[in-house]
Amino acid sequence: MTESTYKTATDPGVKFVEAVARLKGGRLLLVGDLMLDEMVRGSAERLSPDAPVPVLSIDGESSIDRRPGGTGNVAACLRGLEAEVSIVGLVGDDEAGRQLTSALESEGCEIGGIVIDASRPTTVKRSLVGLAQHRHPQKMFRLDIESRTPASDDVIERLLESIDARIDQVDCVCLEDYDKGTCPPALCRALVERCLARKIPLLVDPAAIADYSRYAGASLITPNRTEAELAMNRLGGLKTDLGEAVAIATELRTQHGFDVVVLTLDRDGAMLATEDGCTHLPTEAKSVYDVTGAGDMVLAALAVAWAHGLCGVEGVRLANLAAGIEVGLTGAQAVPLADLRRAALLASAAGRGKVRKLEHLLLELEVLRRDGRRIVLTNGCFDVIHAGHVAYLKEARQQGDVLVVGINADATVRALKGPERPIFNEVERLEVLAELESIDYLVVFEEATADHLIESVVPSVYVKGGDYQASEIAEFDLLTRLGIQIGILAHRPGLGSTAIIDRLRSS
Repeated sequence: MTESTYKTATDPGVKFVEAVARLKGGRLLLVGDLMLDEMVRGSAERLSPDAPVPVLSIDGESSIDRRPGGTGNVAACLRGLEAEVSIVGLVGDDEAGRQLTSALESEGCEIGGIVIDASRPTTVKRSLVGLAQHRHPQKMFRLDIESRTPASDDVIERLLESIDARIDQVDCVCLEDYDKGTCPPALCRALVERCLARKIPLLVDPAAIADYSRYAGASLITPNRTEAELAMNRLGGLKTDLGEAVAIATELRTQHGFDVVVLTLDRDGAMLATEDGCTHLPTEAKSVYDVTGAGDMVLAALAVAWAHGLCGVEGVRLANLAAGIEVGLTGAQAVPLADLRRAALLASAAGRGKVRKLEHLLLELEVLRRDGRRIVLTNGCFDVIHAGHVAYLKEARQQGDVLVVGINADATVRALKGPERPIFNEVERLEVLAELESIDYLVVFEEATADHLIESVVPSVYVKGGDYQASEIAEFDLLTRLGIQIGILAHRPGLGSTAIIDRLRSS
């Protein structure tokens, strides 16, 4: 493979979905520039009498939102993916530093490695947002409070002591460099040496600088389009040419001894460069609401992937999905692990249509339930579909927001109905039921009873059709124990499958 050629990643398969479903936890050490993001919201209804500028009127502290930014946002992204996070970074001896460390601790991060440097202020990004004439709020101005002076030798030594106290307990290390002084060349090189000696992956989100030698030897580096162009002095080349992206990613990897380069190309996805060549991973077209935090989300997703052994195309695919979710959110928000699992499913063939494996169905229901959707479950053989089935399923759908229908496997139907049943096998029954508008999901179950299906789905409502009482349902005790509402829907005499089959046989 030459520098101008690349492969294009194929659609993810079921193995990728199942690997993402197993992602859980992971211990990460996060080193980098910490910031406090402040959003000051108010009314901008008038101009100042002493200058032609808008006046922002705010209602005290209630008008100010504060959250971790920079490396702190990466930490929040990692916590959203349910990773354990230890942070090493710098804050000033000031109120902003105390607010930032408190916010990180509230996120569930371990903050004992944060070093206080009284010689510098805590970096604060303060955005002023005004609302005029009850229209959409508009960012008016941003004030950056910061020092870009590189950390002193003494402070670097303290940062390395914090790293040494934590590095042997983690699965992966992330370096988030914003060129604010926490990550001068001496610290970066020392961190690379420590990770290489311990064979711990080091993933780097680089600063917008012209020389990447400080990161040389890292396991992975993930510059964006603009950063890569600056580092390789090829400004403008990536905007229209994926071949140029291949050349830059390959040269970056060989020049600095990186194992992997992930070059993010926003709407064009990402270019992955390894010793085996380059692979382009296109991104799915998205309605982009806000790109804030997308790069942080990429690093967080890659780190969790690497912590679980997904180090190649699969790890980049996961990061692409995470970034795609992130740009659809307002501001910098953590992407929940459940949303990422569902996105992996929907990106594969296993997430198309209504028929699901049970383990895949549960990935989708987790997100739907969190979003307040009311899940309805029913089950049956559904052999010889008739008008009674259609009416019953339509009424079942009206009991909530999402209808899941469990279908007895062929072997179970034979055990329940006799050796001549089912008339239609499970594939045929699924094909017919999938055309009914009332059904959202279909799943086949092998067990003799619906107990395992009910315990797995845990619906808001369990529905059965018939002319009996709720207490007569075989699953009544289980449903009562789980606190699941029971619905008995109208029975239509003469429309049972067995009766219809008997009529056909006697005609």
